[in-house]
This record gives sequence, C-alpha cells and structure tokens, in this order.
Amino acid sequence: MEPDLFTAAAEERQEKEPSSSPLAVRMRPRTLDEVVGQRHLLKPGSPLRRLVGEASGPAGPSSVLLWGPPGTGKTTLAYVVSKATDARFVELSAITAGVKEVRAVIDGARRAAGGYGKETVLFLDEIHRFSKAQQDSLLPAVENRWVTLIAATTENPYFSVISPLLSRSLLLTLEPLTDDDIRGLLRRALTDERGLKGAVTLPEETEDHLLRIAGGDARRALTALEAAAGAALDQGESEIALTTLEETVDRAAVKYDRDGDQHYDVASALIKSIRGSDVDAALHYLARMIEAGEDPRFIARRLMISASEDIGLADPNALQIAVAAAQAVAMIGFPEASLTLSHATIALALAPKSNAATTAIGAALEDVRKGLAGPVPAHLRDSHYKGATDLGHGQGYVYPHDLAEGIAAQQYAPDALKDREYYEPTRHGAEARYADAVEWTRKNLGRKRS
Repeated sequence: MEPDLFTAAAEERQEKEPSSSPLAVRMRPRTLDEVVGQRHLLKPGSPLRRLVGEASGPAGPSSVLLWGPPGTGKTTLAYVVSKATDARFVELSAITAGVKEVRAVIDGARRAAGGYGKETVLFLDEIHRFSKAQQDSLLPAVENRWVTLIAATTENPYFSVISPLLSRSLLLTLEPLTDDDIRGLLRRALTDERGLKGAVTLPEETEDHLLRIAGGDARRALTALEAAAGAALDQGESEIALTTLEETVDRAAVKYDRDGDQHYDVASALIKSIRGSDVDAALHYLARMIEAGEDPRFIARRLMISASEDIGLADPNALQIAVAAAQAVAMIGFPEASLTLSHATIALALAPKSNAATTAIGAALEDVRKGLAGPVPAHLRDSHYKGATDLGHGQGYVYPHDLAEGIAAQQYAPDALKDREYYEPTRHGAEARYADAVEWTRKNLGRKRS
C-alpha cells in the first residue's frame, strides 16, 4: 500500500483507537485463514494463495477478477493480500479513477520493478464502471505483468469486462455467504478483542432476525449488529433484544420460516394471488419472501411454473417473461433481483388466465396411466431403416406439406384414442386464436367429437 499523509494518519489513529473504526472494518480478516466462506477459492496452491506468497516455483501470481454479490468479501480478500504480500500494493476505485490514474500506477510499477525489483499489486474496485477505453489502458500492464491486477465486480464480467482483459486474468466467482458463515462472523464479532469484547450478548431470535436482515451480506450484518449493540448499551442492557434490533434498523421481523410451514404457505399464497389476478396481494407475498431472505431462484422457479400452469396460451409471452426473470435473477442476485421478480410478478398477475394446457396434459397422462395407448398407426411408424417397408411402416402416409391447406386428414392417434380431445382452449386473451385454430384443424382432420 502507498498511503498518503491523510491515510497514514487515519491508520495510526485506528491502531491507537480501534473503536474509532466501524465494526466491519475492525473485523476484517488479517489472513486468508480468517476469511469467512469462499473455501473453494482458498485451497492450497490457489491463485489467492499465490498472491500472498504462499506458493513457490517459476510460475508467478496471476491477475484475477473477483466476481460476486455485495458483501461476499471481494474487498476483504484484496485487503488481506495487501497486508500479506511483500509487493507494492495500490488501490483504485473505478468510480473515481480514470485513465490518467491508471497510467500513473503503471508508470510507478515499472519504476519500482526496474529500480529495486519490487512487484506491484493493483486492486481495482468496481471495474465494471470502467469504459472499454479505460479497461484497454490496463492491458499492456497486465499482459507484461508490470502489475498483478485484482479487479472486483458485482456485474457479470462476461458482459462488463472486455474480452482481452478477461483472457489475461483468472475469473474467481465468490459465492453468497451462507447463514452459517454470517452466524460465525457475528459470534466472533461479539467476543473478539477487535470487536465488541463480550459487552453484549445476542439471543437466538435476535440473531435469526439479524441473519434475515443481512441477506448473505457480511458488511450489512456487522453494521446492523454494531448499531443494535450501541442502542442496547445506551439503554444499560447487556443483551440485544429483538425489539431493540428492530427499532435500530427500522425493519420488523418477518414471521417466515424458510424451512417450515410459512415457507410453503407464503409461496402458495403468492401463486394463488397471481392466479386470482390480485397484483397487490401478489406483491405483498413477494415482499415477505424477499424480506425474509428467501432464495430468489426458488421464487423465480415458482413464477415459471405459474406462467404455464395458470396463464398458458392466454398470454404466450408470460413464460418468456418468467424464464427471462429466472435467468436475470441467477446473474445478478439480491438486492437488484427484487426488481426483476417484481417485474415478472406484476406481468403474470395482470395477464389473462387459462389452465387449458394444465388440464390437457393432465387428461392425457390419466389415459396413459389407465393403459389407453395402443400401437402407433402403421403409416406413422419410422420407415427409414432396411426392412421397414416390408413391414408396412410408412405406407399410406400423406405428407401435409404437399397439400394446399397444409393439413392431412389421416389418423394420428392410436386406435383407442383416435377421437380423444384433450386440449379445450378458453377464449381468454391470446388463447382465443388458438381456440379458432383447434376448431378448424379438428374439423379438417375429420375428427368426431368424443
């Protein structure tokens, strides 16, 4: 690190008065072994281990891109590297830095390497905010290893980082912290000398709500804990009550157990509200699931099911919207995913409804399970292999494209089901045109009503 006068003074003050720093800063890991979560990135010989000098051999450390949701430890990992490495460490933020600052770092790195053999590690936070031209300015330094780059981003690097820089770096994906990861961090902060030093305790119900508030974000968890601890101590209490935490963070505890009945009850209410076209109720249940820390992928899966089960061909775009939402949720995660889920929920709730596709496949499955199947009609069987013609396969088949109207009045279903009709379209929304189409095709197929 190359601190200026003000940075040096701030760090000296933090050493003399640790309590002057936020709890999240004080509890930053000092070594990779203290890092919470991300065990898949911290194995012996991993790129991060090499960056802190734990590996030997002719292969030097690689530049890395750290991609993950907020609060998963991207900045923390860079901080640990800065403390552990013998290299010159420089930190920039893409929010405030530009090409000029990048070039200054690169020039300094070349002087340090040539003058006294010192390597430079550059940490660039929020690299997705750099333009293509700004990212291009990093390429020579990374390619020639004048600097070892550690870049952090919350955005998908395949969309936000230029391909040449991606190809010259290792992409390390950080996973959202689990409740157990956050719980361990909170308990360490309560007792650690750098933390709250045992001044307060955290009852189980308060801890559970704090985990919900955190939503997998370690920084948010520690910030809320510090605020609640301060409020409890100001009131002369040594235990952080749930009400104290609620008042401090202005966030009521949501009665929702992700592993119990509430999980299924609220999810059921969301889907039934969408089915009933009550957009406001649907948004309420969606909000409860989000606030309780429900897995956004679970919510997205339920919306995809709803699009086919309750909307179907009344709005053929509904499934496309739900699938797009699921893909977006997988890429961005919370908190931004709440906007995508709201978008999809509103669209599905206000869409015209039809369960015709649901009842159609249900009726077809019921017949199959009853044994109503029978052999495939001979003219529909595969006739491409040797001997098929001798068996009569394919004989008499009429190719629909040879006919003016593109439909051939021949039997397609097995004998036992030749007059069975499973799909009964409604005339809701876009399904009205499917109702017209199915009526016309059945007539031209010469089908008799069952």
